[in-house]
Amino acid sequence: MDENKLQEMQILEQRLQNSLLQKQAFQMELAETNSAMEELEKSGDDVFKIIGQLMIKSEKSKVEEELKNKQKILEMRMSSFEKQEEIIAKQLDKLRDEITKK
Repeated sequence: MDENKLQEMQILEQRLQNSLLQKQAFQMELAETNSAMEELEKSGDDVFKIIGQLMIKSEKSKVEEELKNKQKILEMRMSSFEKQEEIIAKQLDKLRDEITKK
């Protein structure tokens, strides 16, 4: 029985690590998006965005809207990962307590 709990604990630790790595990737993407928003505010009316290997002139308002939507999505995903991490951490704590009591 302890073997099963140890294996479950390892799986939970792996899930937690994966969640942390994914959240970190979203944090980096959010930081880039925030930086783009700051640069957009400083820019004039001529705005360009990169699509694949092309740089295309775009309307500033459309680019701003796209970036704001991207921010919201990234923030929601990060929030989801934080909730998931919290649940996994609680499960890990419970398992550790069960293992150490035996």
